[in-house]
Amino acid sequence: MTDTIDLRSDTVTRPTPAMRRAMAEAEVGDDVYGEDPTVNRLESRAAQLFGREAALFVPSGSMGNLLAIWCSTQPGQEVICDARSHTFVHEMGAMSAIAGVMPKTVPSADGILTWDRIAPALQDGTGYHSQTGLIELESTHNLAGGTVYPPEIIADVSAQAHSVGLNVHLDGARIFNAAVALGKSIEEITRPVDSVMFCLSKALGAPVGSMLVGSRDFIARARRRRKILGGGMRQAGVLAAAGLVALEESPKGLPRDHENARFLAQALAAIPGILLDPAKVVTNIVMFNLEGQRTAASVCDALRQRGILASAFGPQLVRMVTHYDVGRPGIERAIAAMRAIL
Repeated sequence: MTDTIDLRSDTVTRPTPAMRRAMAEAEVGDDVYGEDPTVNRLESRAAQLFGREAALFVPSGSMGNLLAIWCSTQPGQEVICDARSHTFVHEMGAMSAIAGVMPKTVPSADGILTWDRIAPALQDGTGYHSQTGLIELESTHNLAGGTVYPPEIIADVSAQAHSVGLNVHLDGARIFNAAVALGKSIEEITRPVDSVMFCLSKALGAPVGSMLVGSRDFIARARRRRKILGGGMRQAGVLAAAGLVALEESPKGLPRDHENARFLAQALAAIPGILLDPAKVVTNIVMFNLEGQRTAASVCDALRQRGILASAFGPQLVRMVTHYDVGRPGIERAIAAMRAIL
């Protein structure tokens, strides 16, 4: 074991003992044939939790988002998304390269797109314009610092979109964090949208995999296109078993992660040279800017020398993410290291 405190992301978590036991004991079959019982149980459970007809186990959240976009649009259309959305910034242009659609980015202050921002970006395809094919939202919003969509805004955007014949996809990679922050059920906060992707391998801590949920017909289309992308897995129940444990057990620990993030944010905000509003930290992501000549890269290098890992997300922007592998003593070490550096 290492004493390194890794706050780069909640993707760095290691499977819990319960996950490892479930993986070792998993009943498996060939999932491409639809015969892996553990995968089938995971998909059924995910659909049940979200109040949907069906779900699909995919290797990654990026694949899940791509499948949702690909199955909801036609080539040449546009996808309206936030200017800092994960689908636009961190998925390597997949919607254009593979689905044949273009992102139509809309800026927002905290990653929250309201209908008054979306409406001016809509295109009906007349003249020489591309046609809007889909609206994509993200909650929690990664690059906005883990912000959470208010349920009433998701409901309004979805209702307005449906009124003009558009579907809404929710990138809910950390949607369980959003549910904890809001004190509401997953089904309640995602009910208005047409499809949702969520990650098992981020805050929930499973080693691999994400889920895409939606209607039965939508998931059937996504399953075929998953195979086109090379995402058809065989005895994937070994992975799905960890996902089942993550679904049932990991949400219970998310409040602690949020408490640690708030504790971290409040302490960092008190350090001269750091610009951070702790009130904006509502889930497990803490992002802060550096004042003066300090760069994010140099600060992250200095932290690494002290056994603390963080991510430089811009010239002077640093991100830290809390998760179940780092308890309060680790957070206190990170704070002490930042004080020593700055």
